[in-house]
Parts: sequence; structure tokens; C-alpha cells
Amino acid sequence: MNERILDISWSTIVKLAVASLVLYVLFLVKDILILVLFGIIISVLFDPVIDRLQRAHIPRPLAAVGVYLAIFGLMALALYATAPFFVNEVQRFVGSFPEYFEVLSPTLRGLGVAAFADSQALVDTLLGDVQRMSTNILSALAVVFGGIFSTLFVITIAVFLSVEERSMERSIGLLFPKKYEAFALDLWARSQQKVSGWFLSRVISSLFVGAATYLSLALFEVQYPLSLGVLSFFTNFIPIVGPLVMGLLIAMIVALDSFLKAIFVVLAFVLIQQIEGNILTPLLSKRFMGVPPVLVLISLAVGGELWGVMGAILAIPLFGILFEFLRDFLKKRKEEAPVVL
Repeated sequence: MNERILDISWSTIVKLAVASLVLYVLFLVKDILILVLFGIIISVLFDPVIDRLQRAHIPRPLAAVGVYLAIFGLMALALYATAPFFVNEVQRFVGSFPEYFEVLSPTLRGLGVAAFADSQALVDTLLGDVQRMSTNILSALAVVFGGIFSTLFVITIAVFLSVEERSMERSIGLLFPKKYEAFALDLWARSQQKVSGWFLSRVISSLFVGAATYLSLALFEVQYPLSLGVLSFFTNFIPIVGPLVMGLLIAMIVALDSFLKAIFVVLAFVLIQQIEGNILTPLLSKRFMGVPPVLVLISLAVGGELWGVMGAILAIPLFGILFEFLRDFLKKRKEEAPVVL
């Protein structure tokens, strides 16, 4: 019987130890890496405009700062311009609340719902429920936005990357050996297209959700359809948590008018989300990113399972980049494989 001896050199042991240490360090700083990824994605989205301004003989630092100020300024202006409209609808809702309460309270008291004994009891119950729900919902939202410090950190990373011309390309040139540099730069260029395609697909799918929500609410003659439709558009950018919070808000508002209507409206909203998540997003990702729809669904499931909301947000663009890399790698392996006659 022949005995096989496994001979492992010291250099192999050192390489395995270094690789293990690197993986451990990456695991420890994974939250920071995710914020850096968000900064890179934002810079990728803004760079085409900045590059065009630079070609128009505008200094790049001035163009970068101007683009960021203009975009965030327009967002603040839009919020300021639409705030009075939302405040007006909220005031109308608060003014109509006693009327809704008088309609619903007899039925619910008959079902034994103690919270509807009087309006104050309902308010106290809702406040308690909100406090309990906020533990999970706000923690999930905090994962996305990470607080003021993390938001400023992401924006700062994005600005610095945009101010310096071809910063990522130079970093890639330093990180990769010379023989792999061309491949890495080509992969990065295609990755930028993937990120832009991902963002465009998110905008289109969110527009669909906002418009479909508005039409559904208008069809059922629900009050405040425009406000709820606009909110659906914005919250749809946050996977899982955004639609969940929006569905609960719509259900609460419509239930104050009619429980039966609320059931149909919630079913319509769920149907809209299913169409957007299982049909529209995969098809748009296929169109703009070149990733097969079934792999988009798998990436969303895996990303959400591994990193929650953050994983669901970053799953599609990261998987698109990984898909490009694997496709090139397998293609090269196939070309280099010897032909057996």
C-alpha cells in the first residue's frame, strides 16, 4: 500500500496566513467598505456630467463641486417646494380624523378592540405601536443612511473621487500587475456602465411604482393619492423596508375610511410590488446591465440574506460586476484550454 505524503512548504503556509488575515480585516471593516462602495457608486453616477464640463474647459474641481451642489440643491429645492402641499394634505387628514373615528369606532368596539373606546385610547395605542415598530424600522433605515456622520462620509468620498481625474483608474494601475492592468481597466469601464444601468433601472421601476400607486388609489377614490404616489416613488429606492413602510401607511389611511377598501388597496399595492420586483426589475436589469433576470432575483435574495437592506441595495450592481468578471474569466479559460482530438 503506497502512502501519500502531503508536503506543504513554508511559503504556502505564509500565503495562507496572510490571506486569512486579509479576509479577517475585511470582515472587521465591512461596514466602512459598504459606505466606500456607496461613495464610489455616487461618483460613478456623477462623473459623466463632470467629465463633460471638464471638456468644456471648466476646471475639474470647480465642475465637481458645482455638480454636487447643484444636484443636492435641486433635491432640497424640490423638497422645499412640495412641502407645503404635503403639509396641506396632512392637515386635511388630521381635520377629517374625528369623522373617520366616529364611523369606525362602533364596529371595532363591537369586535372587542379596546383601543377604539375613545379617540385618546386610539392615539395612545398607535403611539405605543409606533414605538415598538420603530425599533426595527428605524434600525433598518439607519443601516441605509447610517446617520449624519456616515452620510457626510459617503458624500465626502464621492466628492474626492470625482475631483481627482481618473482616480479609480490610477488606483487600479497600482493594485494590479502590469499583465492584468488592461483587463482590470476594461472591467472597471464596463462596471461603470453596469452601475449607471442599475441606477436607471431603479429610477424607471420606482416611477412605475409611484404612477401605479397613484392610479390605484385614484381608482378606489382614496384621499391624498398624489402624495402617497410620490412617497411610493421615493421609498421604493429602499428595498424591503421602503415598500413595507409605505404599505402600512397606505393601509392605515384607507382603513380609516373603509376596511373593505383597505383590503383591496393593499392587495393592489402588493401586486404592484410583485410586478416591480419579480418582472420589471429583472427585465430592466437585463436591458441596461446585461444580467439574466433569474440571476437578478437570485442576487437580490442572496444580498438581502447576507447583509439585509444594504445587501439588497448593492446586490444588483455588485453582481453585475461579478458577472462580467466571471464571464471574461471563463471565456479566457475556454480559449486557453487545449483542444483534444
